[in-house]
Amino acid sequence: MSGFDDAGVFYSDSFGPEPQADDGQLRRSQLKKRLRDFLRQYRVGSDRSGFTFKYRDELKRHYNLGEYWIEVSLEDLSSFDEDLADTLLKQPSEHLPLLEEAAQDVADEVTRPRPAGEEILQEIQVMLRSDANCASIRSLKSDQMSRLVKVPGIVISASTVRAKATRIVIECRGCRNVVSNIAVRPGLEGYALPRKCNTEQAGRPKCPVDPYFIIPDKCRCVDFQTLKLQESPDAVPHGEMPRHMQLYCDRYLCDKIVPGNRVTIMGIYSIKKSGKTTNKGRDRVGVGIRGSYIRVVGIQVDTEGTGHGLAGVMSPQDEEEFRHLAAMPNVYEVIAKSIAPSIFGSADIKKAISCLLFGGSRKRLPDGLTRRGDINLLMLGDPGTAKSQLLKFVERCSPIGVYTSGKGSSAAGLTASVMRDPSSRNFIMEGGAMVLADGGVVCIDEFDKMREDDRVAIHEAMEQQTISIAKAGITTTLNSRCSVLAAANSVFGRWDDTKGEENIDFMPTILSRFDMIFIVKDEHNEERDIVLAKHVMNVHLSALTQTRAVEGEIELNKLKRYIAYCRSKCGPRLSAEAAEKLKNKYILMRSGAREHEREQERSSSIPITVRQLEAIVRTSESLAKMKLQPFATERDVEEALRLFQVSTLDAALSGNLAGVEGFTTAEDQEMLSRIEKQLKQRFSVGSQVSEHSIVQDFLKQGHNSGGRTSQEPPSIGRSEEDLETPHRRRKET
Repeated sequence: MSGFDDAGVFYSDSFGPEPQADDGQLRRSQLKKRLRDFLRQYRVGSDRSGFTFKYRDELKRHYNLGEYWIEVSLEDLSSFDEDLADTLLKQPSEHLPLLEEAAQDVADEVTRPRPAGEEILQEIQVMLRSDANCASIRSLKSDQMSRLVKVPGIVISASTVRAKATRIVIECRGCRNVVSNIAVRPGLEGYALPRKCNTEQAGRPKCPVDPYFIIPDKCRCVDFQTLKLQESPDAVPHGEMPRHMQLYCDRYLCDKIVPGNRVTIMGIYSIKKSGKTTNKGRDRVGVGIRGSYIRVVGIQVDTEGTGHGLAGVMSPQDEEEFRHLAAMPNVYEVIAKSIAPSIFGSADIKKAISCLLFGGSRKRLPDGLTRRGDINLLMLGDPGTAKSQLLKFVERCSPIGVYTSGKGSSAAGLTASVMRDPSSRNFIMEGGAMVLADGGVVCIDEFDKMREDDRVAIHEAMEQQTISIAKAGITTTLNSRCSVLAAANSVFGRWDDTKGEENIDFMPTILSRFDMIFIVKDEHNEERDIVLAKHVMNVHLSALTQTRAVEGEIELNKLKRYIAYCRSKCGPRLSAEAAEKLKNKYILMRSGAREHEREQERSSSIPITVRQLEAIVRTSESLAKMKLQPFATERDVEEALRLFQVSTLDAALSGNLAGVEGFTTAEDQEMLSRIEKQLKQRFSVGSQVSEHSIVQDFLKQGHNSGGRTSQEPPSIGRSEEDLETPHRRRKET
């Protein structure tokens, strides 16, 4: 209270503010002391087995490595002092700086004596971690303002790292008076410069309004970065847009995550000025209205996608149940039956989809290259064969699933886009569907309706599993470690057996990237149609019938968690015997494909390459992963070869038979191909010629050549009835 009775000093109220300030200062010092005690004394382990001082040792280790940060668990703080943890949780903005000051004091004690030239103590950044349940972005309301929140999501864009002043120095233009060490609040809140100079104006002209300017060289700054967090796709209600939240990271939290990462954020729910100002300095959106953002104080990155996150929260009872399920001899059939049980038939496609959901093993080679473990699958064929329903089921069943339609998706929407940030006017990058599906499955419907250049954009994402961007000065690579499940119709809407390879309108470059290609035909078979009709009626009849229909299979939620568990716990490899068997089978496949191409005198639209060999390896590994086995056996390789045979190999061979499946003998097939060759040489496409004149032309050529030679087609010199027979047979097929 010194100076109270000095001349010229007056107080308007009776000693109101002073005791409060003293009480506040005293409380702060007490809190800081308790926080210091926590960092010094918290230990893990028991007295018998020996214990360690967790945070004291970490502070010393990090400080000596030049990393001036420490991560504190709220559960540890709560077990040490529950009131202290509750205070930090409810008022983090006030008490987190106290925890950082306490960490700096403890670091000062444990690092003495420091080497010469390092007398200045560095500031310590405290990051927080908690095992509490997450809140969604949608549940953040105004009553949680200025509190600690924990929010999961996907980072879809990140700004460049910039500098923000923590303490500034300002100077007056008029009188050159310098005001230093002005603290700036952390986060996205700025600092308003004083409108008037407060120095004495004795005999000097008055300083103008807004006289101060900042001296940048004397300011203290920290790095900061803004991120955009989006809700996880599985948390967005149907028919609604995913919500976003702006994040503010500073110091060591910068550059920890890239777009596409799935993260769990610990941060302070804060507000900032919202809306642009008009010429008169008033907010367009109204006084007192603020935008929200999260000031990040801790980041947990889910490196392999949500699959690992799901696997991490499983109880020992769940693990025991999953191990019991994996030990079942028919686990492969049970899982295949659990894939969309309301859809009739398509057994091989369901088995292939179950392999896709589990995936093979990702390998990093000694030279730094990687081999993908994810399986890509294409379903090609008639409408009405439940392709889209299978895609929708896989989206719900996969731990991470993104569904998109080929017609409504652009190359940027599938891969990544570069756009200008409206506030900073800098270019930022936003990840697309394949980046968001990192660690899961991206389902692309209407794959044939995509533009060709959009389809080319996903070549790299499907094989190398990265997306390279070089636009607007941004050159970077994003991860897209996801499986692609695509559905497409043939060129003519329905599969036309007489057109052969013309049904497939895809480049070999994209086809070779699919591990399995299924031709789905809507075949007319009376017995099958009766069974199918009964099944569809049962699905539509009653809930009781539906329950019975899926009895014995694994329920959706359990299957989803089992897939996540297997993906996180198991990375099988081929056994030596299985590898030898696969090598021999691949050589036979290649020679068979070569002979077929030689017979057809043209290359297959679906090439059999080393990629297909790797596809069989991946399928074998996924079959072993379903059973939680470390090695893929010969039985797994046999099943993988069978799946490859009924899918890609059949598609490659049947696609080029050019509509001659109805003919039984090799002589008839050869005859028809020669007739077609001669017809193409004689008549232009689209011309109309009577059948009689064609036959007469062939007969005339046969007579002119003086009899049939071995070089002429077998049709020359035959009767009209002989020629009509294969045509009639062909029409019937």
